[in-house]
Amino acid sequence: MQEPSTATVGAEPSVTVETDLPSRLDRLPWGRFHSLIVVALGVTWLLDGLEVTLAGSVASALKSSDVLHFSNADVGLAGSAYIAGAVLGALGFGWLTDRLGRRKLFFITLALYLAATAATAFSWNLASFLLFRFLTGAGIGGEYTAINSTIQEFTPARVRGHTDLAINGTFWIGAALGAIGSLVLLDPHLFHGDWGWRACFFIGAALALAILPMRVWIPESPRWLLTHGEEKEARRIVEGIEARFRAQDHALADDALKRLRLRARERTTLREVFHTLFVLHRRRALVGLSLMTAQAFFYNAIFFTYALVLTDFYHVPGDHIGWYILPFALGNFAGPLLIGRLFDVIGRRKMIAATYAISAILLTLSGYLFEQALLTVTTQTIAWMVIFFFASAAASSAYLTVSESFPLEIRALAIAVFYAFGTALGGIAGPAFFGRLIDTQQRSEVFSGYLVGSALMLAAALIGAIWGVDAERRSLETVAAPLSAVEDQ
Repeated sequence: MQEPSTATVGAEPSVTVETDLPSRLDRLPWGRFHSLIVVALGVTWLLDGLEVTLAGSVASALKSSDVLHFSNADVGLAGSAYIAGAVLGALGFGWLTDRLGRRKLFFITLALYLAATAATAFSWNLASFLLFRFLTGAGIGGEYTAINSTIQEFTPARVRGHTDLAINGTFWIGAALGAIGSLVLLDPHLFHGDWGWRACFFIGAALALAILPMRVWIPESPRWLLTHGEEKEARRIVEGIEARFRAQDHALADDALKRLRLRARERTTLREVFHTLFVLHRRRALVGLSLMTAQAFFYNAIFFTYALVLTDFYHVPGDHIGWYILPFALGNFAGPLLIGRLFDVIGRRKMIAATYAISAILLTLSGYLFEQALLTVTTQTIAWMVIFFFASAAASSAYLTVSESFPLEIRALAIAVFYAFGTALGGIAGPAFFGRLIDTQQRSEVFSGYLVGSALMLAAALIGAIWGVDAERRSLETVAAPLSAVEDQ
């Protein structure tokens, strides 16, 4: 039902819409439609895992390359360029996602990623490599904003937590693919000289090319359409989804549906965005920033330099790095998959605080053992597997938190802002910082870096426990009322 309104957004007259469509999306059982969303859109995390792993796995090949001759600092700088691109891409594409729609942007960002990662294979010096890594990161950063908001807005509330964590965990399937690919393609008997690392960067391009046609079948988010005055199109999409479930003999109850009144708007100004984030929801902003910063430093600093630790301190040959990344990836994937459901059962705040704190304590203990030279390469790998079993769930929960804690109209940009701020504070400096610590060849220096990561995770655990949002099993509109919501008179 629609009624005219005299309210305006800028100079544009708005329309008030009364709707039950969000509740109808939340009541749906899990089905083939949701699985298609997960595969076609969730692949973003897999691609990011692939890119990050390749960056570490080919580090030795880049250092020994006849063309590039990278130092450890150059490898760290390349990691920072990728993260910098992801930050700026998230901000720019996040703003466009809320303005132009989810669907348009997840085609543009995937195409940018595809072109940039393929171009990386043709790098001829440090500057070109950094540029292409920056553009690759921009595509992935843009993907995060468009994809996470879309998945959140289609997933039923009762399973949103563990579904989101499981999707985020596919990052490590990509990591495993990158590790396996590097083992094969960096084999000097198969590819000579510079051909191996160049071939590695075509893996992501091939996956993106395969997944692009699947996105044609993903509709625009009905929630986004409602706030932009396209109620008829939103209703058509939801009714089409419901028809698929009824055709599969699913009964959809109507007794628990809640209605919303929304005033359509063409756009949300940046002033209103930042007022909402940092004034209206400033405690949620503090939680989001803390969680994103801590996990970004924890992951980017350690994982981007994972291969350097193995080669410089444990003398693992560069073409064998993939064998050690595989068990590491397994621990990371298993964490969100096995304990993700607890975020919907026990609750967000308790599980976020627990996973962040456990990760910090375990990293401190393993860092001390590393500093005392009490670990072998095998026990070091086992230690990292255990640590990141919990850290992976913690990091995934950070993305879940920032994507469900803020209003619909600014969801993509909110994801972008906290991803950007957190990654800039914790992720851009991290790889370069750890690269220089490793260059000292002093275990005590590397341990000091681990202590910084642990301290950030403990601080985030405390902040999340005090001010986190109890969003489990609640609709997105209940967790954060839309800016366009109209109060009943």
